[in-house]
Amino acid sequence: MKITLPILSFLLRQLLILPVLLICCRIILTDAAGGKWDLLLPNIGISAMHMQLLNNDKVVIFDRTDNGRSNISLPKGKCGNDPNDCTAHSVEYDVATNSVRPLRLLTDTWCSSGAVMLDGTLIQTGGFNHGDHAVRVYKPCRGYYCDWQEFKHGLTQRRWYATNHILPDGRQIIIGGRLQFNYEFYPKVPLVDKPYFLPFLARTNDPKAENNLYPFVFLNVDGNLFIFANNQAILFDYTKRKEVKTYPTMPGGDPRNYPSTGSAVLLPLKNFQGGAIGAEVLVCGGAPKGAYLSAKNNGNFVTALSSCGRIQITAFNPQWAMETMPLARVMGDMVLLPNGKVLFINGASVGTAGWDLGRNPVLSPVIYHPDKPSGSRFEVQKSSSTPRMYHSTAILLRDGRVLVGGSNPHPKYNFIKIFPTDLSLEAFSPSYLDPTSASLRPKIFSPASQSIIGYGQQLTVKFTIPPGRLNKSSAMVTIVAPSFNTHSFSMNQRLLVLGGGKVVAIGLSKYKIQVVTPGSKNLAPPGYYLLFVVHQDVPSEGIWVQIK
Repeated sequence: MKITLPILSFLLRQLLILPVLLICCRIILTDAAGGKWDLLLPNIGISAMHMQLLNNDKVVIFDRTDNGRSNISLPKGKCGNDPNDCTAHSVEYDVATNSVRPLRLLTDTWCSSGAVMLDGTLIQTGGFNHGDHAVRVYKPCRGYYCDWQEFKHGLTQRRWYATNHILPDGRQIIIGGRLQFNYEFYPKVPLVDKPYFLPFLARTNDPKAENNLYPFVFLNVDGNLFIFANNQAILFDYTKRKEVKTYPTMPGGDPRNYPSTGSAVLLPLKNFQGGAIGAEVLVCGGAPKGAYLSAKNNGNFVTALSSCGRIQITAFNPQWAMETMPLARVMGDMVLLPNGKVLFINGASVGTAGWDLGRNPVLSPVIYHPDKPSGSRFEVQKSSSTPRMYHSTAILLRDGRVLVGGSNPHPKYNFIKIFPTDLSLEAFSPSYLDPTSASLRPKIFSPASQSIIGYGQQLTVKFTIPPGRLNKSSAMVTIVAPSFNTHSFSMNQRLLVLGGGKVVAIGLSKYKIQVVTPGSKNLAPPGYYLLFVVHQDVPSEGIWVQIK
């Protein structure tokens, strides 16, 4: 057969189209994976650089006061420190009504930190310029009248890129910050509290790159603090100001903290009635050593890390066990889900944190199954169409969705440059919220939300499940501490499995499960938690409980 020029041209076009079709098919297959994305609000007026869920189901969101004029105005007659800027740099998001209202900030919250106290009050600390010594207080309230209270000189040291954690006695410890190799406490004890030197932070500081900002901090089950910075970790007794254990350097030696930003979680705590309680930490992603300076100084962008390290911090001879994620990720967030799984979300696959230093957004979340055998723990989820780069956030909501927002890799609001400033809010719904799981979903009817519970007590949780669907051995109760999320780390994030399997029928499709609350403040510092009943990996809607 003679092939004419038009036929040859046609065949060549088809060959060129084929790879595009294959790429499309791969995208479709990826999108057919688990989970669901919903755009909640296209514009909340600010970029969600910091987020905290409160016990009234409202989320406090803020970016920074030196970002330029935002897209949401303060109430008439109110302005910030700059009389020419009467726009808001913080909002309160109402989950129930899917709406926001502006809040007034005076001091600069850029790259600050925080945690929620026993009574549900958000204590938010540090930031930049006139905000670097500030303490800000936000008390949840009914109606539309609560707003920020600010104390410009509430801290003893400048705290910019620091980490906060709630302690068993109800105080917060505030660790590190740029060129701050020390820590302090809040609330203050007059004439007593001062900053305390922490040599570990000085040891882990890389010249010109740092790589130890926003250290990963977790309260261990023995009351000491696990602190990870750069590629190293210690167990720290803050009461005696003493390092009690030094952990092995993470294999590979690559940095995992800002600006080579990875993420970390304390894996679910469980087996409270079975003797010694173990605790494991998972650290994932980040950027290779030298990547930050390479991108900043030379414009050379390096592929992010795809490795995770998992370590039992309570072991006699703890060692890192390394795993490989299906997607390399820097600036990603790790969110504990009510069923004990871990969601990896947001970030990029090339570059580092910092102004315009990230490339190739990672649009597909990944779910990590801690209890599966190594090599089969990662599950890629449905992708989003919205890049969430530097200054993105993600937190768990009471209904089991994950609230996602932010992305502003520019010094000001900029809607033109690559990866423009993003003002939207999305929700990612894991597959346990699929309609096909509705027949497995429990619904708690006792105790009532906002109940107060004590330590080491028998707790009876009553719930319903559609007729004929209960698998008694697969039911459990979990509690989750709501976290303060910024810069790829969720401060104070904690999940405890209180127990399961002891399910008794008490009526038509009605059941009760009896568990024991945490036995000490080392396991669960006092405060508000979300309590869930999980059945066949499908969680109920949470209820608020206060442990004190």
